[in-house]
Amino acid sequence: MIPSSWTPPPTPAFAPTPDPLTPARDITHQHFQAGEQVVVLKGVAGGELWGDAMRIVAPSWHTPTDEDGWRLRDATGGAQTYVTAHARYLVHLSRRCPDCLIYLRALEDHLLPKYSGHDALIDCGWYTTTALGQLVHIADTRSGR
Repeated sequence: MIPSSWTPPPTPAFAPTPDPLTPARDITHQHFQAGEQVVVLKGVAGGELWGDAMRIVAPSWHTPTDEDGWRLRDATGGAQTYVTAHARYLVHLSRRCPDCLIYLRALEDHLLPKYSGHDALIDCGWYTTTALGQLVHIADTRSGR
């Protein structure tokens, strides 16, 4: 018998949205420099793209992809202040560069129509953080890591 005070666990309003763009993005490690502000786009909020803003700290090996990555600092803190991420996950905030603007526009064209009319923050579920503090896109995860 279920007690009268029981409520079902919350379920997401939307299923994760596939991300065909980020895994195929061809951005090299050299595209970013230490000190730059970047964002890792994670979803939609109030009709706009939403993500985590961070500052690039130093080069770092990104173990999940076996490629050069960047050590990032989240100035707002949170559960983990520093993470390592692959360059293809990042978009410039500190300057407007053509490559990042093209990627930003493509993500807008892909995501915004799917969530038009929704004001809630929608996390598309593309990223996880490993035990090593590395931000990993779901398309880059490997078994055993």
